[in-house]
Amino acid sequence: MEKLIEQIKQGKVWPFPGGVHPPQQKSLSNTHAIMRLPLPDKLVVPLKQHIGANGKLIVAKGEQVLKGQALTEPAANWSVPIHAPTSGAITDICLMPSAHPSALPELSVIITPDGEDTWCKLSPVNDVTKLDHDQLVEIIHQSGISGMGGAGFPAYVKADSRKPIEYLLVNAVECEPYITADDLLMREHAEGIIRGIELMQQILTPTLTIVGIEDNKPEAIAAMQNAAAHNDQIIIQTVPTIYPSGGEKQLIKLLTNKEVPSGGIPADIGVLMHNVGTLFAINQAVYEGKPLIERVITVTGNTIHKPGNVWALIGTEVKHLLDCQGFSPIPQQCVVMGGPMMGFTLPTVRIGVIKTTNCILAPDHHELAEPGAEKACIRCSACADACPASLLPQQLQWFAKSKEYDKLKDYNLFDCIECGACAYVCPSEIPLVQYYRVAKVEIKEQQAEQIKAERARERFEARKERLEREKKARQNRHKRKPARKSADEKQKVTDALARVKKDSSGDKDDKSAVAAAIARAKAKKKNTEAAELEPDNSEVVAERAARKEKARQYKAQKQAQQSETQTDKVDDKKSAVAAAIARAKAKKAAKETEVTPEQHSEAPAADDKKAAVAEAIARAKAKKAAKETEAATEQSSQTDEAPAADDKKAAVAEAIARAKAKKAAKETEAATGQSSQTDEAPAADDKKAAVAEAIARAKAKKAAKETEAATEQSSQTDEASAADDKKAAKEIEATTEQSSQTDEASAADDKKAAVARAIARAKAKKNQPEGSDKS
Repeated sequence: MEKLIEQIKQGKVWPFPGGVHPPQQKSLSNTHAIMRLPLPDKLVVPLKQHIGANGKLIVAKGEQVLKGQALTEPAANWSVPIHAPTSGAITDICLMPSAHPSALPELSVIITPDGEDTWCKLSPVNDVTKLDHDQLVEIIHQSGISGMGGAGFPAYVKADSRKPIEYLLVNAVECEPYITADDLLMREHAEGIIRGIELMQQILTPTLTIVGIEDNKPEAIAAMQNAAAHNDQIIIQTVPTIYPSGGEKQLIKLLTNKEVPSGGIPADIGVLMHNVGTLFAINQAVYEGKPLIERVITVTGNTIHKPGNVWALIGTEVKHLLDCQGFSPIPQQCVVMGGPMMGFTLPTVRIGVIKTTNCILAPDHHELAEPGAEKACIRCSACADACPASLLPQQLQWFAKSKEYDKLKDYNLFDCIECGACAYVCPSEIPLVQYYRVAKVEIKEQQAEQIKAERARERFEARKERLEREKKARQNRHKRKPARKSADEKQKVTDALARVKKDSSGDKDDKSAVAAAIARAKAKKKNTEAAELEPDNSEVVAERAARKEKARQYKAQKQAQQSETQTDKVDDKKSAVAAAIARAKAKKAAKETEVTPEQHSEAPAADDKKAAVAEAIARAKAKKAAKETEAATEQSSQTDEAPAADDKKAAVAEAIARAKAKKAAKETEAATGQSSQTDEAPAADDKKAAVAEAIARAKAKKAAKETEAATEQSSQTDEASAADDKKAAKEIEATTEQSSQTDEASAADDKKAAVARAIARAKAKKNQPEGSDKS
C-alpha cells in the first residue's frame, strides 16, 4: 500500500492494453476563452438526463418559473431533479426528440425565456465544516448533479458510498480528439474544481486524491497544480495521450495499477472517480447554492467559423449553439453530439442539450468521411489488438449477428465501453460498435421480460397460498366450537382437584371419590353437548312414526285407485272381446245361410230333403247367434252403465258370455260336420237327414232353455249380495262346462249312432236282392 502510494507520488503510471492514436484536432477550439451566449428563444428541458428514474413533475403548463427553480423532485432510487435554466413561462409539457442515437421522444418541459434571467432564492453555505456527511450529500442530491463526463451517474449515489474509499480519482484526461471543454474549464476555474475535490474529500475521506490529465494539456496541468499546491493529498498526475485513456477502467489502471473485476464497479476495489465538470458543479451547489443548469460545451468542426467553448444552458437547442458560432452547412451535412469516436449523429438540430453533452461537432467531408460499405472480416485481429478491455471484438460481432446471447455474456459483452477503437482500426469498415449496442439492448429487454415473468410467478404463488389460507379459514369458521363449561362445573372440578392436592397422601376412597366426581362432570358435559347438538329423541321418534304412517296410508290409497282403474280397463276389454266374438259368429252364420241355398239349387232333385234339413239347421244357428249377440250387447251395455260398486256383477256376466260363445262355436263346428256328412251321404239316406234335423231342433231348443236359465241366474246374481258374487260366478262357469261336456258327449253319441245306423243300412242294402230296388 505505502509502496504504491510512493510510486504514484513519484509520477509512475501503468499502461492499459490496446488503444489507438487518432489525429488531434483540439487546437481548433482551445485557443479562445469560454464564451457566454445570448438567451435562446426557447429551452427544451428533458425530464430524463441521467441514469435512473425520472423525477416527479411539480410544475404545470402556463406557470411562471424562476432561474434555478426545481421542475421535478426525486421520486425513486437514483432519481435527481431538474431545474429551470432561466426565468420565463412554461409554454408546454410534451414529448420531444431525445439526445440519443434513436431520438426517441422523451417528456420535456418547454420554457420560453422572459429575458430577465431572474434567479430564485439561493442558499449558499459559508462554512462547510459545520455540515456533516448527510447534509452535504443532500445538497448534491437536490442540486440535480449527475456525471458530466460519461453516462450521467447520479453524483449523490457516489458521494453516499458505504464502502471505504482509498483513492479518489479525478478524470481530466478528455481523450476525444476534438473536445476541449474540460481543458478550458481547468484553465479558467481550477480553484473551483479544487474546492469541489476538497468537498468530496470531506465526504469520502480517501487516502489519496489523484487528478489525471493528458500530457497534451500543459496549461491545464499548470493551473491545477497551482490551485492544489496547498493540499498535499491532491496529486496532479500526467498521463500519456492515447485513446481511450479517459475510460473509467482504463484510467484506474493508468493511475493505480488496479483492475476493476468484470461486472463490478470501482468501489469494489476502493476507488471512486469523478469528472472535473461534476466537481465544479458540486462546488457551485455548496458554496453558491446554484443547481446544475448550465455546462461548458465545445462547438467545433470545419463548418464552424468561430469554434470554441461556450456556457450553454441545459435545454438549449443545438441549432442555437451552431448559429451563435457561425455554422455554414454543406450538402449532406451531419452534426455529431459528442466526439468523433464515441459520439452519434443527430437526426435533427432541434434537440436540446443535456447534462452529459460535452461537444457539438459539425465536420466537413474531409474531417469525417462517409463510411464505406461493410465488407467481410479478413481476421486480421487488429480489433482485438486495439480493444482496451481485452475483449474479442470479432467473436462478439459473430455472436451478436446470430443472436447468441448466452455466448455474448460468456465473452463479457457488457465490459465493452463502446469506445469505437475496434471499428476505427477495422480495414473491412465493419460497424462493430453498432452490433454491440443492439445486442446489449436486446439482452436487457430479455432480462426485463424474465424479471417480469418471475414476478408474475411469485404473484401467482402468493395468490394461490392466500386462497388456500382463506379456504381453511372458512372451513374452520363453520366448525362448531365445543360448549363452554358452566360456572358450577368449573367450580366442581376445581374443588375436586383441590381435594386431590390436599389429600394426596390420604385413602384410596378419597381418590376414587374425586375420580367419580370428575367422571360425573365429564358425563354431564357430554350430555349437555349432545343436547345442544341434537333435539329430544322422543319427539324425533314420534314425528318419524307419524310421517311413516301417513306415507303408508297414502301409498295404500294410491294402490287401490290404480287397481280399480286397471279392473275397469280389463272389464271393458273383456266385454269388448265378448261382443266382437258374438258379432263374428253372427257374420259366419249369415254367410253359411247364403251359401246353403246356392248349394241346394245346384243339387239334384233327389236331395230336396237334405237341403231342407240343412236350411232348417242354418236358420236355427242364425237365430241362436242373433240371440247370443243381443245378450252379449245387453250385458256389455249393462257393464258399461253399471257403477264402480258392481264390478263383480260385470265379471259374472262376462263369464256367462264367454261360456255361451264357447258353446256356440262348438255347436257350429258340429253342425258343419253334420252338414258335410249329410252332403256326402247318398240320396237313399233320407231317414238320416230327418234324424239330423230332429237333433238340430233338439239342440236349438236346449240352447234356448240354457240361455233363459242363464239370464234368470244372472238376474238372481244381481239381486244377491256382493259377498256371494264370486261363488255364483264359479257355479255358472261349472254349469257351463258341464253343459258343454254333456253336449260334446251327446254329439259324440249322435255321431256314433249315425255311423252305426249307416253301417246297418249298408249291410241291409247289400243283403237285399237285386230286384227289390226295381220294384
